[in-house]
Amino acid sequence: MTHKEIVIEGMNCGHCVMAVKKELSKMTGLVVEDVQIGKAKVEYDEAKVTPATIEKAIDAAGFKMIAVN
Repeated sequence: MTHKEIVIEGMNCGHCVMAVKKELSKMTGLVVEDVQIGKAKVEYDEAKVTPATIEKAIDAAGFKMIAVN
């Protein structure tokens, strides 16, 4: 499992946090550790999840992934 912090643009309230958390939680092979305004900490199985699939989930929530650290 890989631990990463994702920097997210466009989040500014609790609703934003919940929207991102909801979309990321739908992903098989990914565990949401924490979501705060502007970032998310996740743990994922690289065989099932890629940064590109994480970006698609964040896009689906209405936000933009800036970086994966």
